[in-house]
Amino acid sequence: MSSIPLQRTFAIGSLLYAASLWGLVWYPYRLLSEAGVGGVASSLFTYAIPLLLVGWLHARALRDARGRWAWLAALGLAAGWTNLAYVLAVLQGEVVRVLLLFYLSPLWTVLFARFLLHEKLNRAGWAVMALAAGGALVMLWQPGEWPLPANRAEWLGLSAGMMFAASNVISRHLAGVDEGAKSVSVWAGVVLLTLVGLALKPAELGFMADAPAMTWLLLAGVGIAIGSMTYAVQYGLARVPANQAIVIFLFELVVAAVAAYFLSDERMGAREWVGAIMIVTASLFSGHMEDERPQEENRA
Repeated sequence: MSSIPLQRTFAIGSLLYAASLWGLVWYPYRLLSEAGVGGVASSLFTYAIPLLLVGWLHARALRDARGRWAWLAALGLAAGWTNLAYVLAVLQGEVVRVLLLFYLSPLWTVLFARFLLHEKLNRAGWAVMALAAGGALVMLWQPGEWPLPANRAEWLGLSAGMMFAASNVISRHLAGVDEGAKSVSVWAGVVLLTLVGLALKPAELGFMADAPAMTWLLLAGVGIAIGSMTYAVQYGLARVPANQAIVIFLFELVVAAVAAYFLSDERMGAREWVGAIMIVTASLFSGHMEDERPQEENRA
């Protein structure tokens, strides 16, 4: 029994590790963009690298999960859009605003958890949802305009957050499925979506003709980091409830805000700060959104 608290500590540490890297990874993607590697192309290579390097190690886990391949495919598509949309959003928009829209996740998490995990919303849950929605309204409000995302990057950030919530809940729904099988599904999902994107925009592959060695090294480094993050997220989500994980992932906002301040000189106005406080507060209380019920821990 003493191994359970230790396992939970490792799970939380894994999620903090992933959140920290996600708060920083936007910067190498911007460096790649400046080197002529578009967001779709860079996503293809950085997710294909872990898929090709270690994906084959999980062939047995995938075979063992063949009865749940449909859900693994759903996980791959949801997580695939999360990661691709996130990369495109931070390349095109302000990092912190994109992440604030991304972290409206409690709104979407409770909806998906209701249908997939049968978790019922309590009074605190309704208050959390109202607070998160209010924060978004404050942040997005412009006189005479609808309080909606202002540009393509912000819409991408919002949609990435929705799919992030869906992928977290699906991952919890896949309790008992090996984390390696889930990780392969995530990498394959991104690769599939990027191949579709490149079929529509093949010019993004033009950089390959004369890309310097440093560009390829940066792609490889980001790919290895992505692989480790995916493992960390799947390990943590298998042992930490979805809404608690959302709170832990908020550390990404702190890391990203500090990094954006020093690396891109981005600033937020008073309205953005008020909206940010409301959204972060909602996420901090998201662990109390559902009526408590016995849940079986995944100890795989």
